Amino acid sequence: MGIANAHNLVEAVPQLPRPYGIVVRLRPGDPFRTLLGADWQRTHWFLTAAERDQRLEDMARRHEYSRIGDEPALIFDKVENLVASRGI
Repeated sequence: MGIANAHNLVEAVPQLPRPYGIVVRLRPGDPFRTLLGADWQRTHWFLTAAERDQRLEDMARRHEYSRIGDEPALIFDKVENLVASRGI
């Protein structure tokens, strides 16, 4: 079966190095640790340190619909893949 429109062709997205990251973890004592496991973490990778810092600020901010006194329940740590960013 042919493709009706050329814009529907699937092209491979080039894999650019994304050396700057944010590791997201749960706080000790968080009830979600029983669901996800005590060692759960998720790493988000970005092309530039500026992009990472901007996303980190957005991720860690207090949501506008939060109740008074609510704080983000996650721990955010900046990481860098030195091999990809500096060739070390």
